[in-house]
Amino acid sequence: MSHATSPVVSGPPLEGMEAFASVNEVFVHSCRRFADKPAFTCMGRTLSYAELERLSRDFAAWLSKETDLVPGDRIAIQLPNVLQFPVAIFGAMRAGMVVVNTNPLYTEREMAHQFQDADVKAILILANMADKLERILPRTAIRHVLVTELGDMHDFPKRTLINAVVKHVKKMVPRYTLPEAIRFRDALRRGREQSSDAATCQTDDVAVLQYTGGTTGVAKGTMLTHRNLIANMLQTRQMIAGLIEEGRETIIAPLPVYHIYTFTVNCLFTMVTGNHTVLIPNPRDIDGFIKTLRKTDYTGFVGLNTLFNALCQREDFRALDFSRLKLTISGGMALTKATAKRWEAVTGCAILEGYGMTETSPIVCVNPPDGIQPGTIGKPVPGTAIMVIGPEGEEVARGEPGELCVQGPQVMKGYWNRPEDTARAMNAEGWIRTGDIAVIQDDDYVRIVDRKKDMIIVSGFNVYPNEVEDVVATHEDVVEVAAIGVPDDATGEAIKLFVVSRNEALDADTLRSWCKRELSAYKVPKLIEFRDELPKTNVGKVLRRELRDGQEDKESAPSDGAR
Repeated sequence: MSHATSPVVSGPPLEGMEAFASVNEVFVHSCRRFADKPAFTCMGRTLSYAELERLSRDFAAWLSKETDLVPGDRIAIQLPNVLQFPVAIFGAMRAGMVVVNTNPLYTEREMAHQFQDADVKAILILANMADKLERILPRTAIRHVLVTELGDMHDFPKRTLINAVVKHVKKMVPRYTLPEAIRFRDALRRGREQSSDAATCQTDDVAVLQYTGGTTGVAKGTMLTHRNLIANMLQTRQMIAGLIEEGRETIIAPLPVYHIYTFTVNCLFTMVTGNHTVLIPNPRDIDGFIKTLRKTDYTGFVGLNTLFNALCQREDFRALDFSRLKLTISGGMALTKATAKRWEAVTGCAILEGYGMTETSPIVCVNPPDGIQPGTIGKPVPGTAIMVIGPEGEEVARGEPGELCVQGPQVMKGYWNRPEDTARAMNAEGWIRTGDIAVIQDDDYVRIVDRKKDMIIVSGFNVYPNEVEDVVATHEDVVEVAAIGVPDDATGEAIKLFVVSRNEALDADTLRSWCKRELSAYKVPKLIEFRDELPKTNVGKVLRRELRDGQEDKESAPSDGAR
């Protein structure tokens, strides 16, 4: 994967990296600078930067003085979007711990794998899933368990009311027995009584073990260092500097903060800019979500294609006041042109589509605010170089598709305890293969054609599902669409579409005719299946793999139009 002869495209120089040695230094600096500003809000409770600094210091003191944990030990944080999350994250880092962000919807099997793989020594978990932890705890190295309830960061009596409703009315907390567990609020109280000396962290120390989604096999722990995370927050700030004012923006965070996309944008980027993040605990409760939006004077919104699409279908969302909205960022999955157009028509705010991956902390490219090109992921962020290579690592000309490779200060240190996987993904010069097929245009903008593994080969021709989905999504009756390849005796593979429609009368022939206007014949779907919904990760990505797996027990040509 040599870049000696490959056309390399680089972003502008990155500014400010020399100012901070660790995320902790950035955090303390921002908390002092923006002390009286709101930092995070959730369910009506707001923490100022001064409060966030104090609470995180209390948690760091408890970890350092009340346990046998030492810097470098792994602590799992298994929480939804609640105020405890930033308190715990920054507290753990200040104690020198390595944070293991853990999906609160994980099954026992997934929890056990991650905790064993990372050799987790401590965990902070929401009471709602503590029963799962009880069953797997003996199989882990976890010595310290902290449990928190949904309303724990609220004042009395609201805290008691929220926790009682969640437990006794909504029955959302299964019975569990963890006799050695410490209540998070008690840990904060005990930490407050201790003196606190922040651990000294080096730039190359691992700050976070961020596990990849595991959609293509065993989930791997990505080692993200303090340098990686600082680089990405500064890269983001520099890229959109002209669009935001420090200490004056309110950003909506509906996607889960344990996911690297929201973690970097809403926990780190907003923190370094002194801005205010509104955490949405359950964006699937669209009614509650829109109620929060109605009460919030927001200027920014971080989401992804499926969420933008779902919101724009709602009359109550379209009726909101968007007069102050000036920043919308999309990532996590491809943004269709139809959704981008619909969002801008509804809100008056164009979407800045970006691109990244867990292994790059995650942001690699972003559309510049003053030069948005729909259908592209923009240009490399500052300090980042990209190139496109062919199957044998050979140079690929501009305008031709190939695998996107990235080099920059945000590229991971490697996979935790997986040197062979690291060697396959990265070379000695720090270039990482993304597994995504991209085209670099003459103007340095980048288009992601598709995931390498999702490419469909029809009669020897490469078909990228994103292109087909983008065309189908522009049909007025289509709500969501996904394309996969299925075995076909005549063409090797055939394209199969899964469509969610708002019109019962929409049929396969109508969609094929629609596709024929925009796509070459070999790209027109052979099979079309209508569904009420598509399988998604809890971040909102459509799971093509699950759709592919579901075809194994079916006939090769199910009847079109089946609902």
